[in-house]
Amino acid sequence: MVSPVTVVKSEGPKLVPFFKATCVYFVLWLPSSSPSWFSALIKCLPIFCLCLFLLAHGLGFLLAHPSATRIFVGLVFSAVGDAFLIWQDQGYFTHGLLMFAVAHVLYASAFGMRSLALQKGLVMAVLSGLSYALLYPCLSGAFTYLVGVYVAVIGFMSWQAVAGLQLVGAAWRWTELAAVSGALLFIISDLTLALNKFCFPVPYARVLIMSTYYAAQMFIALSAVESREPVEDDRRSKTN
Repeated sequence: MVSPVTVVKSEGPKLVPFFKATCVYFVLWLPSSSPSWFSALIKCLPIFCLCLFLLAHGLGFLLAHPSATRIFVGLVFSAVGDAFLIWQDQGYFTHGLLMFAVAHVLYASAFGMRSLALQKGLVMAVLSGLSYALLYPCLSGAFTYLVGVYVAVIGFMSWQAVAGLQLVGAAWRWTELAAVSGALLFIISDLTLALNKFCFPVPYARVLIMSTYYAAQMFIALSAVESREPVEDDRRSKTN
């Protein structure tokens, strides 16, 4: 098992551009009421840095590990979704929703069907159902269905993240915990966004949405690092 100190030493420096770009976003704090290509660039910059984080492990690493490639492509779709949401009041909210739905499908595929984990799946289904029930009275028109589908997709992604988590035993991996942390933070971010957009003004909504969102994407990007560890071979050898 890789120690936290080793993880920080090996992965920390590669995340420095992401942390700097995130600080730039919060320091500039460009008004959302005045969308522009510059504000879109500033918002997407931390996600671009996470793409560079994965590329820093080598192009061969991405080509050799499909799960890492799917997370990389998911980050690209997320960045496009971020750009669309800059102009959400101009009618591009649905476009952003679609881009993030595709990203979640890619993330779920990257986490993989390691185990059905039906009990964990039931927990995520209940959580997703409660989230949609909270939003449903505030929804109208096409959003009644679009939000429902999106909640189901992000719930499925979260199930796949949780299904692979083992907190005890030799099979434990920090990257699995990173995937779960990212999935749950994504739910918090998107639920806050939906409540603020469709139901009622949430205090400090933008700070809550963006801080949890960037943290979620960082943890999901970190979860791809597991492809570099020869744990699968260790597991197979122990089962033989």
